[in-house]
Amino acid sequence: MYEYEIYRSTSAELIRRADAEREIGRARRARRSARRTGRHDPEGKVRQSDRSRFAPAA
Repeated sequence: MYEYEIYRSTSAELIRRADAEREIGRARRARRSARRTGRHDPEGKVRQSDRSRFAPAA
């Protein structure tokens, strides 16, 4: 009987961990898709670091 209770406890813990991992994956996919939807925005972000690419005029 004792082994069966340990088995059930371990099984329940593994199921909880799997659910947590699935939830993390869903959150990652949601963030990734939210970033991708804004890429084709005609008035997207302007980078300030692009100015250092060009040398100053003489």
